[in-house]
Amino acid sequence: MLKADTSNESDRVTLFLCGDVMTGRGIDQVLPHPSDPTLHEPWVRSAADYVMLAEQAHGPIAGPVDFAYVWGDALAELTQVPDLRIVNLETSITRSNDYWRGKGIHYRMHPDNVPCLTAARIDCCVLANNHVMDWGYRGLEETLDSLDHAAVKRAGAGRTAAEAQAPAVIDLGAKGRVLVFAYGAESSGIPPDWAAAADRPGVNLLPDLSERTARHIGERISAVKRPGDIAVVSLHWGGNWGYPVPRHQAAFAHFLIEAAGADVIHGHSSHHAKGVEVYKDRPIIYGCGDLLNDYEGIGGHETLRNDLAVMYFLGMSPSGGRLRSLEMVPKRIERFRLNRVSPEDASWLGAVFNREGLPFATRVRIAGDRSLHLEWGGEDGRRRPGAAFLRSNLCDR
Repeated sequence: MLKADTSNESDRVTLFLCGDVMTGRGIDQVLPHPSDPTLHEPWVRSAADYVMLAEQAHGPIAGPVDFAYVWGDALAELTQVPDLRIVNLETSITRSNDYWRGKGIHYRMHPDNVPCLTAARIDCCVLANNHVMDWGYRGLEETLDSLDHAAVKRAGAGRTAAEAQAPAVIDLGAKGRVLVFAYGAESSGIPPDWAAAADRPGVNLLPDLSERTARHIGERISAVKRPGDIAVVSLHWGGNWGYPVPRHQAAFAHFLIEAAGADVIHGHSSHHAKGVEVYKDRPIIYGCGDLLNDYEGIGGHETLRNDLAVMYFLGMSPSGGRLRSLEMVPKRIERFRLNRVSPEDASWLGAVFNREGLPFATRVRIAGDRSLHLEWGGEDGRRRPGAAFLRSNLCDR
């Protein structure tokens, strides 16, 4: 196995990526400025019920908590390590009561609770997901305004299609720029009516996962990308549960790297971490898993351990966008807070990454601090799984 390059730490861009950050509903209720708790779910009518379930499972939450509370033991790593922090914000930030009819779940965080994002120095929120418009067009527009007011970059949703398609551009000074292009697929549960149009707010919805679409994304990337830039393509795709990577997702990720000039594929929607691939020296995270949620006390998927969250720290070459290291730091969600994991939990996650990395020739080694370090490639550091290998190991869904 090729071990990650750890030389010349100063000559790299360190990106923090994660999956769904769901600061609405129960979490919003324990923050200093809770929204109206009224919900329109089939079985739950108050967001306060999610607080009750979490407390029944793990003990009382002494609310209101401070804005940094939810990040818990992850806060030091978030604020001290990365050059840039990118999250999938799966919550509308709004006072709107105009919930989207016909949709079963609606996440909402009060705009005055935005400091819970800035407490962790979040730089960019991806919004092309299936909850950003839970509270209607007014809710989306207030979300955009709230992030702009907090000086947090955003990508993947907007007041028009042009705004939704525009990348977030983050200037890192001497280390160059990072471009974040965000897209959502209907397979993640995004209603097709949410697609942004020339005269309608909405999300940046993918028409399909074809090579043609990848080349179209490549045209957008090439129109903005300069030498030394790192292009992140963030994708909200697929279902919430299950490890197999659909063959068409893997093919699309490869198209984005080969034909579109993407340097990082940032996949999310799954509520638990999935396998990781390194293709042509570019990382593909097929499913980051949730980083924050209010699912404590809710049964049904215990074997998948969605209480275990993963923080992804990517060390990228600032010239050429090559992956040099990938460290994954596991945390455990308890009482709406990120906590350090036990050795047993770290070992369990390591086994998952090794099992799910088999089709991609990736595996992890567990460090003494319980972080997981990705290794990839063959003896020469260049061998990649061939098409026949991928066809035999990826699922057909």
